[in-house]
Amino acid sequence: MTKEELTHALQHKIDNKTKPTGSLGQLERIALQLGLIQQTLSPQMENPAMFVFAADHGLADEGISPYPKEVTWQMAMNFMKGGAAINVFCRQHDIQIKIVDAGVDFDFPEDSPVIRAKIARGTRNMRHEPAMTTDECQRALEQGAQLVRETSANGCNVIGFGEMGIGNTSASSLLMHKFTGYSIEVCTGRGAGLQDAALDRKTRLLKEVAEKYTTETPLETLATFGGLEIAMMCGGMLEAANLGMVVLVDGFIATAAALTACQFEPEVRDNLFFCHTSDEKGHRLMLSYMKAEPVLNLGLRLGEGTGAALAYPLLVSATKFINEMASFDEAGVSSK
Repeated sequence: MTKEELTHALQHKIDNKTKPTGSLGQLERIALQLGLIQQTLSPQMENPAMFVFAADHGLADEGISPYPKEVTWQMAMNFMKGGAAINVFCRQHDIQIKIVDAGVDFDFPEDSPVIRAKIARGTRNMRHEPAMTTDECQRALEQGAQLVRETSANGCNVIGFGEMGIGNTSASSLLMHKFTGYSIEVCTGRGAGLQDAALDRKTRLLKEVAEKYTTETPLETLATFGGLEIAMMCGGMLEAANLGMVVLVDGFIATAAALTACQFEPEVRDNLFFCHTSDEKGHRLMLSYMKAEPVLNLGLRLGEGTGAALAYPLLVSATKFINEMASFDEAGVSSK
C-alpha cells in the first residue's frame, strides 16, 4: 500500500467511527500519524521507553544559569533514585526510564544505575572555542543511535527524549538561531529562571558566541554550538525514525535536538510528536517554524522529558479509539 493509499484508508477508518467527523480533534490527527509511522491501520504503543540524557556545558562557567554546574550531576543522581518529576510520571504510565551520562563533569558511583556513555566531561566554553570537535559530536550522535537500536531490539516502538544539563537552554538557543535564522533575542529565554539583568547578559553573550563562528554543515553547527546530550538526542531521533519508531519530543532543548536532526534528515519530521508547548521563550516560535502542533500546553518548563511522559497516554488513547471504537456499520448507527 502506498503512503497515499494508507492515508486514505486510515482517514476512512477514523471518519467511520461512531462520532461526528473530526469530533475527536487532535486525537484523530495523532491516530493518523501513528498509523502512517507504523504503516498499519491498527497502530499500537509497545514497551515505551524514556531516555534522559545528562551533560554539562562549558559555557555555564560564564554564569548563564541561576544554578551552579553541580546541579547537573545532583539531579542525575535524583533521577537514578526515582525522586524527580520524570520518575513520577514514568512510573504512573509504565514507561521504562533510562538515565544516560552523555557528558557530565562527575564520576558517578560504580553501582549507579546509569548508562555510561560519557564522551567528555562536558563541552568546552564556546565563548573561547567550539563546544565539541566534530569527532566528539559524531561519537555522541552514534552513541545515541546505538542506545535506540538496543531499546528497539527489546520490543520498544515508542521512545521519549528528555535531558538535564545546566546551560543547555543557551546551546539550544544558539542552534535555533543558526538553523532558523531567527534573531538571538527571540531565541533566548530565562532558562532555569534568570532575572531581567542576567537575561540581558545571557543574550549579549550568546550574540557574541553566535558571531564568533561560521559553520557550513549541520555536523559543524551542532559541534560548535550544541551539547553532548543534545547531540545524543539528535542521533537517537535519527535512528528511531530510521527504525520506524514513534518519537516523543519534550520541550525547548529536545525540540532543538529535533530541529537539528531534521537538518541531517528532513524525513525524520514524520516520526516526531511534539508533546507540549514550553514556557521557555523561543519554543513556540521553533514549533511554528517546524509546523508542529503540540499535544499539550501546560506552561511546563522543566525538561527531563516530563512533557513527553504526560503526553504519552493521549497517544495511547488515539490507538484505543482507532482500534476499539465501533464503526457506524458495526454499531448499527446511521452515518447520515
